[in-house]
Amino acid sequence: MTEDSMVVLDTDRLEAMLERAAKRGARDALESIGMHDHNALKDVQELRGLLDAWRGTKNTIWKTVTQAFTMIILGALSVGLFIKIKGG
Repeated sequence: MTEDSMVVLDTDRLEAMLERAAKRGARDALESIGMHDHNALKDVQELRGLLDAWRGTKNTIWKTVTQAFTMIILGALSVGLFIKIKGG
């Protein structure tokens, strides 16, 4: 490459070009997944709401399973103790 064919850009112009390219790339990426219209913000908010609800539900399920398991163990111990007391 000769010096005559080199392009010299100052920092501001290079940053402006990169910013335009990044915005165009982001716009294309959003469009490719169907998130380019005016409903996109609402869709993202709804998805976040669903994720929050799922996380809450998941936590509740684990708490319920843990409580049920604990109750089963305590119940079995109580029955064993009752049988031992009645038999003895």
